[in-house]
Amino acid sequence: MSGAIGLIVDGYVSLKDQKALDELRIQRRKLIADLNACTGIDCASTIQQIEEDIVVIEAGLARLDGATTS
Repeated sequence: MSGAIGLIVDGYVSLKDQKALDELRIQRRKLIADLNACTGIDCASTIQQIEEDIVVIEAGLARLDGATTS
């Protein structure tokens, strides 16, 4: 899914849509919290993938920050 999230982030960065990126990050963090609350299921690989998505989203936000400060 990182390839897909990368394309989504690239699109939002090109549109300079920081709000959408922030919402994506918030949604991913909520997913992690929900998965951590699950019992009886091993969600470690899913959580790892979502954490990788957050890294991609934060990189996109950093690119936006760099573009606005230049």
